[in-house]
Amino acid sequence: MKTTAIAPQLPDSNRLIHSISKVFIIACKESTHLLETTLAQEGLLCEVLRQHDQPEFEGFSPSYRCLLNHCRAWEQAAQQTKPTLIVEADFVPVIGLGQLPLPYNSNQRNLGIAWLYTCAPQIYSVSKEGYAQGFSTSMVAYIVTPQSAQYLTELVEIIRDRFSPNAYSTWDSQIDQFLRDRNFQNYISFRNYGEHGGRPNPEHRWHGLSTAHRADVLYGKLAFLPLYALEGKNAHLTLLRIRLHARLKGIARSLTGKFLRTKVLRRSSVPIRLIRFAIQRQLTIGLEGAVMRDDTKRGEITISLAVPLSPRLKHDPVLPVRG
Repeated sequence: MKTTAIAPQLPDSNRLIHSISKVFIIACKESTHLLETTLAQEGLLCEVLRQHDQPEFEGFSPSYRCLLNHCRAWEQAAQQTKPTLIVEADFVPVIGLGQLPLPYNSNQRNLGIAWLYTCAPQIYSVSKEGYAQGFSTSMVAYIVTPQSAQYLTELVEIIRDRFSPNAYSTWDSQIDQFLRDRNFQNYISFRNYGEHGGRPNPEHRWHGLSTAHRADVLYGKLAFLPLYALEGKNAHLTLLRIRLHARLKGIARSLTGKFLRTKVLRRSSVPIRLIRFAIQRQLTIGLEGAVMRDDTKRGEITISLAVPLSPRLKHDPVLPVRG
């Protein structure tokens, strides 16, 4: 049997639980009880920011309303004394989230955003400690500092003027450039700290984009079953099928140079470091598992158990332990 353990050499200052002020859960009408319970069990203080219908919202596109809800979280994050973790209501964290390492140095002064869940990620550089600066879309789970959060509140006005509140916009794909233009550095995680468990977004399909995105590779087992898995006749097979597709898509992006661009590789002074990061990111045994909690009325079931291999980066706490 294989289990995972926390590497003793990882200092507390580099663990997620010791590095953030609180977690804001962005929601509309979704149930957040299971997510709140899971985060509380991880020792994380969380607060739900639920958006309610307002007369002035009439005619606003779903994407713009989503931006407004994130902006509300940014406004509160700007008032904190430490970085803030912001997650959407359909985020499904991995077990042990609070003990996982930060994807950036805890002493980083100009941190803009650190994506704990990535969609269409790319890396720009990797430090000698193993932290990867890069790009991602999607705002399912990420960390911002009080300083970067303050700047992000300005994005609402920019999007409103450029696209109008009634128009669809991929505003999340502009976060990286917006912050880098203001001298911040942005980071992507070595692996995803959880899954996007929500249903496909029809607004994306209406504009010719992929309707759903999932984590290509996870740090470990999911804390509970994603909502999308419950929509199939067999939740086990639905989960395995979708996770397999996500894993294969992530591997394909790596093999085709979409995760690590050829131009970036050629310009890097440490290309081997970037290649190592990209390869080790995808090196796992099997598929990640998920635990269904009692509230699913199906009991507690472990699906396709697998342990990620440690990439041997100094900040990676996941080590294989045989027992």
